[in-house]
Amino acid sequence: MSNDTLVTLVGNVATEVKQHGSGDDEVARFRLAVAPRRWDRQREQWVDVPASFYTVWARRSLAANLSSSLSIGEPVVVHGRLRVREEERDGRWRCSADVDAVTVGHDLARGTSAFKRVVKVESFLTDRPKDSVPYAARA
Repeated sequence: MSNDTLVTLVGNVATEVKQHGSGDDEVARFRLAVAPRRWDRQREQWVDVPASFYTVWARRSLAANLSSSLSIGEPVVVHGRLRVREEERDGRWRCSADVDAVTVGHDLARGTSAFKRVVKVESFLTDRPKDSVPYAARA
């Protein structure tokens, strides 16, 4: 059993999806803005709280599907492993939060989406060895 911190974030796509590599080495990332609203009892109205930003990372088939599915500003739900990083840059310590996504989808509470299944053809099912004879020619 793993001790990963799993999170589910609801927010908006803040940047274009950037992809690197291909196949099993494919990686994609985008920034997610999470801007909650809170009820202000004194003013008796909803107020915006400053946004938190997360870098969302995806691998393999999820990475391949992100760029054709997401656009800046769209509402999404992201579920994955939270990674908090601290690093020193220019003499100052910085903290950032990343999510290694397990799944990403549009937030259907705020709009509609049309799902399109990706059909992958395994090459061993379609590629014939060069020395093979078609079944009809065997007779």
